[in-house]
Formats: sequence, structure tokens, C-alpha cells
Amino acid sequence: MSRSTVAEAYARLVAEGYVEGRRGGGSVVAAVATTPPQTARDATALVPAARTRGLRPYEPEPAPGVAWDLRPGVVDDDLFRASAWRRCLARAAAETTGHYTDPAGTPELRAALAHWVTRSRGVVAVPDQVVVTAGAGHATDLVARTLLDPPAVVAVEEPGYPPVVELLRHHGHHVVGVPVDDQGIVVDAIPRDVRLVYVTPSHQYPLGMVMSRPRRAELLAWASRARAAIVEDDYDSEFRHTARPLEPLQRLDRDGRVIYVGTFSKSLSPGLRLGFAVVPRGLASAVASVRQTVDWSPPLASQAALTAFVTEGHLDRHLRRCRTVYRERQHLVRTQLERLLPPGCAVLPAHAGLHLAVTTPHHDAVQRLRSSSPSLRAGSLARTYLFSDPVPGLLVGFGGVPTAAVPTAVGALTAALA
Repeated sequence: MSRSTVAEAYARLVAEGYVEGRRGGGSVVAAVATTPPQTARDATALVPAARTRGLRPYEPEPAPGVAWDLRPGVVDDDLFRASAWRRCLARAAAETTGHYTDPAGTPELRAALAHWVTRSRGVVAVPDQVVVTAGAGHATDLVARTLLDPPAVVAVEEPGYPPVVELLRHHGHHVVGVPVDDQGIVVDAIPRDVRLVYVTPSHQYPLGMVMSRPRRAELLAWASRARAAIVEDDYDSEFRHTARPLEPLQRLDRDGRVIYVGTFSKSLSPGLRLGFAVVPRGLASAVASVRQTVDWSPPLASQAALTAFVTEGHLDRHLRRCRTVYRERQHLVRTQLERLLPPGCAVLPAHAGLHLAVTTPHHDAVQRLRSSSPSLRAGSLARTYLFSDPVPGLLVGFGGVPTAAVPTAVGALTAALA
């Protein structure tokens, strides 16, 4: 071997601590422990913190062989304008640089989102108020980090969205559940010491009612008196199956206490991990600073692709197509359920979103479904109750089931319940 090869090998052994040189004695093996390297099967001496040990995935992916995925939140991948998105993404990849970007998002995307959310949802927004996020959960995380010093008291709807409760608890906050009625969250039941309340007014998760206009005014008045913040999660308001939705809380807000959170997980694809928050202008800089501390900034190529997708009209065309399909599918699912559900079961009214809540007389509805129809999955209504006695039932999503397969899937579901 050449001298350079031998010299490089010795240099590496010295640098990694396996060999040491002795004056006048050459190079010898260093006195290091000869513990064998750890394998993947070895147990770790590290354990999760107490706040983390109780966390579990909310909706793990269904096992292979599931023919009909009726879980809430699942969308129809075939409706996504993948070709248009690929063109936008390819152009973005060719044009973007490798520099760090603004933690709140690129100016171009923030301007596009401010214009779109104002036009399509009635939100009052300028680019400086928009913070690009990795989804609604990420936005809520940033808001909690920015506004709350643990332990703070935070209110959520009961029933509600379990991942948000777990998120807030993991931050060390005391989370309380506030009941909902047919008009939305019961404002009189919100404790006085609550510093932030998380609500889904346009389509309450999971029951599906819309918060009435008087209840919205009542909630805003409470927040002003309590000097508290409101996170308005408008997670699927694009899919309104009847009348136009009411004005968002953010538009009715006069004190700058509402943070409006949106996501493209339902309207485009969960795999994109893109969303946004519209925050009061005086809070935007602080939220952006927290975002930079957590993960610096959103991916640049994805931002550029989404900017083009919005400004070139692809998003509007995609949503028009999805609304037509999902409206038909929702009507078909509701009709089939009302016709085939066994006695004691009922479909709760809902006029938006991609799922319906079904109450059942038995608490083991999900287990019955899995044992009777292994090829079918649905969500659990009982699991959304975290602070009170759960109501047994199912959450029947229709986003991921082709329209032609709805009668077969609903037939299998109702047969299992019977």
C-alpha cells in the first residue's frame, strides 16, 4: 500500500481515539473500553417525560386490506389536481434558492393567502397578519407558545378534537372542557380564569353544528371581559353543503383577540402539511419569532408552489370540483344512513364538512364494526369526549370513499351495527 494510504488510516484511528502515539515508542492501541456497538434491539436507558408518556396517535393508519375508510378527515386523493400541483412545484424547485426565509412565510405567499382568505371566507387580513404553518395543530402550538405561560387554564369544546387537548396538556396547561349545545360552545360555562379558548364555530368537531350569530357575539364579549384569546379553527369551512357560512369570529372581533387558523389538509392534501394563521397585527412579530425558534421557517419550494397554485386559480377550480363531489356524497351517505340504521341509532344534523356523527345505543360500536367488517373503518364518537361521560357512536367520514361505493360501504356499516 502507498504511504499516503497508511498515513490516512493511522490519522483516522488517532482522531477517533483508538490509537495513541508515544514518543520514541511508535503508535499503540489506546486504553479505551471495548464495549460492542449498540444494536437496534438494545433497550435505551432514556425514558419519555411524564407529559409525553400518555401521548398516543389519535387516528393511526388503517391496516392493509381496509376497503372502505370511513374515518373523519380522510380526503379523496383522486380529486386533487396533482398535475397542476406538480407543475407549480417543479417551477418552484427550479426558481427557489437555498437561503433561509422569513419565519412567517414568504411575502408572496402571505399576500396570496391574505387575498384568498378575505375573498373566500370573509376574514379581515393583510399580508403582515398571516403566518404560514404546517397545519392547524402547528398554528395552535405557536399561539399557545406565544400567549401562555404554563400552567395556564385553557378551554376547549366538549366533545372536541383530542389532539389539541393533548397538545395543550403537553405544554403544561390545565385544560377544561366546556359543553356545547345546538348553538355552539356554552359561554356561561367557561371558567373565569381561562386565558385561551379553542373553538370550531363553522362546523363544530365532531357534532357538526354551526355556532349561531348571538353565541358568537356572546363569546367575543366574554373574551373582552376576561382579557382572553380565542383560537378559531376553521378546519373545513370550504365544504359547506347548504347555505353560505356565517361571518367568522375574526371578522366580528373588535379587540384583536381572535386568531384565525386554517389548513389545506382537507382542501388539498394532508400530506402537504401546509396551513396558516391570521393573527392580530400586534402579535404577528412575536408568533413569527416563536416559529423561528421552533423550526426557523416553512419550506421554500412548497411556499412558492402554493403561491402559484393560489394565484393562478388552481385552488379555486379544485375547490369548486370538490364541493360538487362532496355535496353529492354527503347527501347520499345521509340518505343511506337514515334508511338503513337500526333502531336506537341516529344521524346528527350537519351542513358542512366531510363526516357525519352517528349516535348508537351500544358503547362498543367501533369494536362491533371491526369484528363484523374487518375491511371497513370508522371513527369513534365516544373518544372525542374527554371531560364527561362519552356518548356512544361513530364518526362516519365520506371524503375517502368513491361515490359509487357509498351504498356498499354504508350497507356494511349499518349491518355491523345491527
